[in-house]
Amino acid sequence: MIIELRSDTFTLPTPEMKEAMMQAPVGDDVFGEDPSINLLEEKTAELFGMEAAIFCPSGTMTNQIGINVHTRPGDEIICDVMSHVYIYEGGGIAFNSGSQVKTIQGNRGRIDAKAVTAAINPDDIHKARTRVVSLENTTNRGGGACYDFNELNAIKEVCTQHNLALHLDGARIWNAIVAKGEDPKAYGKIFDTISVCLSKGLGAPVGSLLLGNATHIREARRVRKKMGGGMRQAGYLAAAGVYALDYHMDRLATDHEHARWVADVLRKKSWVPDLLEPETNILIFTVSGAYTPSSFCDLLLEHHIKCLAISATQVRMVFHINVHPLMVEKMIEIITHLTD
Repeated sequence: MIIELRSDTFTLPTPEMKEAMMQAPVGDDVFGEDPSINLLEEKTAELFGMEAAIFCPSGTMTNQIGINVHTRPGDEIICDVMSHVYIYEGGGIAFNSGSQVKTIQGNRGRIDAKAVTAAINPDDIHKARTRVVSLENTTNRGGGACYDFNELNAIKEVCTQHNLALHLDGARIWNAIVAKGEDPKAYGKIFDTISVCLSKGLGAPVGSLLLGNATHIREARRVRKKMGGGMRQAGYLAAAGVYALDYHMDRLATDHEHARWVADVLRKKSWVPDLLEPETNILIFTVSGAYTPSSFCDLLLEHHIKCLAISATQVRMVFHINVHPLMVEKMIEIITHLTD
């Protein structure tokens, strides 16, 4: 039995989810006639109190479309230096939108209103036009850290004052909502566009959605077409997302608890000098002394546990629907007995 902790993108659909997929009514979504996709889009938009949504194959695509509908070539986007849209989307902002990025060194992937204000370019022909602020919640490289809503409101105020669009990379927004007891509609009031993933903690095999007002999503359909993202009878995939929203949200708290269990053991080890306190399902910690990140991951692999060395000093573990309590207990026993 393999315990897969490299990412929550490794999740597999449950038998009940598979059954929902097999029973899904489908049609041609490019014609707007797939009832399962229409249901998913309407359900998700309503959940966040937004006008419309569009279903896409990946979170990278929904992020890239979201940025594209807000920009013109030569514009500039502000984001944290560790943002997924900046470091993990293949230079897509430059390739797809012809825009450049100004990064801010934030706190665990989170930036604040003061830093955003300072990063906005003046109205000067020598400078790119600042058009979009992109935030990530929860933060991937920040160890699943969550934004405080007071800060989100403050950033929104800055964006409103400077006529900037505010985009959310909400790949793991579900984890933040559950961890902090938030109302999704509060996000819909702040952000112009929101990207949400179904294929991580919620356990669907494929799919993300971009949410926004009717004008943004109508333009998003044109951009998706240009990117080759139009799907036909994709309702089988959308049905998995509908099932996940109905049945897999509340259980995310279990993943957060599992991350805390393992963190409690790791912080007692002399070879773990630093650990990012887990707020949600991602656990990132520094390894030194007796182990390197690579040797630590190799050692755990001998016990059929897969985790990821994300740098020369850090290891990442991501907990999800297919990691059960007995698996976590086994991990804790193994880590407890590793030498100091």
